[in-house]
Amino acid sequence: MKLPVCRARSQSVSRSAARWLIPGTAILLSACHKPAPPLPSAHIHYEVGPAYNQDGVWRYPRQEFAWRESGLAVVDGDTSPHITADGEIYDPKAMTGSHPTLQLPVQVTVRNLDNGRQIEVRLNDRGPKQRGRLISLTPQAAAAIGMGRDPARVEVIENELPSRIFAETLPGGPLLDMKAAPVGTVQTEALDTAAMPQTASVDQPQAGSQQVQPASLPSLPVVYTQGWATPGSLWIEVGRFTQRSYAAIEASRAGGTVNYASDNNGPGWVVRVGPFSGVADADAALDHALALGLTGAHIVVE
Repeated sequence: MKLPVCRARSQSVSRSAARWLIPGTAILLSACHKPAPPLPSAHIHYEVGPAYNQDGVWRYPRQEFAWRESGLAVVDGDTSPHITADGEIYDPKAMTGSHPTLQLPVQVTVRNLDNGRQIEVRLNDRGPKQRGRLISLTPQAAAAIGMGRDPARVEVIENELPSRIFAETLPGGPLLDMKAAPVGTVQTEALDTAAMPQTASVDQPQAGSQQVQPASLPSLPVVYTQGWATPGSLWIEVGRFTQRSYAAIEASRAGGTVNYASDNNGPGWVVRVGPFSGVADADAALDHALALGLTGAHIVVE
């Protein structure tokens, strides 16, 4: 004898439950979903900023117009909408990037030493967050220079003219404040006004009169120039010293060598540890140098 199967009732119960569950689920989803707060308006300005501590290493932002350095570049880790350090709205499709200490914004040439590609980039933010990295690039800029997920060996050269234009025209730039200029003691004497030449009145320049608040900065083209690949080895540069005796002391602590160098950073005795063929080995050596208190240590390519 077969027992009756109540399929219709079961189906009815399932549909009835669904009618209760679906609206409830929608209510729960709507309660959990909160729209992201709107971004503040762009307020593009010139930025140097105070010293700050990043992952145990102190950074000292400074203004430079003849800067040149080699190191490792990475792709931006945070591509969500946010305001950059110089007040721009971050755009992952723009040819921009970040640097820990240069004034912002600044225009640079980035050359991928592994494949010879060269691009123009505007640095407009602080970063990268990972120690031992020279710059980070947007996904667009990284693709243009032929970068993958791994750090790329690069040389970065500042372009002085556009960088100076940013400094002189953006709000917050280092313009001379005319009203704050020192005034010495002046003695006056009455003159014969008939003998004086007639002059027209001239408006005095006002501080910041050349600085304009732009809505945005011109976009750099998404193009690259193909050059020669010049891959080099990774080194840890511990520091640069004016006297060889001081350099020898630091070299002894770090287990490095001392060499004389004269480049855009000026003449001096340079202490380096290496070379290292891989990024992991260079990172480990950098961590060791920082643990010894050699806070100026950083990765370079040569």
